[in-house]
Amino acid sequence: MSVALSNRFQGGKAFGLLKARQERRLAEINREFLCDQKYSDEENLPEKLAAFKEKYMEFDLNNEGEIDLMSLKRMMEKLGVPKTHLEMKKMISEVTGGVSDTISYRDFVNMMLGKRSAVLKLVMMFEGKANESSPKPVGPPPERDIASLP
Repeated sequence: MSVALSNRFQGGKAFGLLKARQERRLAEINREFLCDQKYSDEENLPEKLAAFKEKYMEFDLNNEGEIDLMSLKRMMEKLGVPKTHLEMKKMISEVTGGVSDTISYRDFVNMMLGKRSAVLKLVMMFEGKANESSPKPVGPPPERDIASLP
């Protein structure tokens, strides 16, 4: 399908179509989680799934529904927690159960909703809490006089 997209559309239009298709795929997976009895007691599940989808799409660099090693590396660097190649391979293995070299959206959601404390889950939760607790100031900095300087 991506070959057909690249023949008909180029640049931003092709990228927009890829993103829209990916968003539909992830929304379909979210609907499966919403219908799953296993997660029926989960608090604020629709909001959590929407946040997971947004975060996942941000780090899925190839728009194919998988986070590979390089995407995970970018994610960790952006979150301010750079990891070595071996640490990232271990994280992927921990999330996927050693089955795959990439993290699918289902694996990602299972990890985030699961009771196990995966390293990636802890990093993602820490990043979310850090963003909530310190709102960024808006506008120009307040004026200060010489006496208030250290």
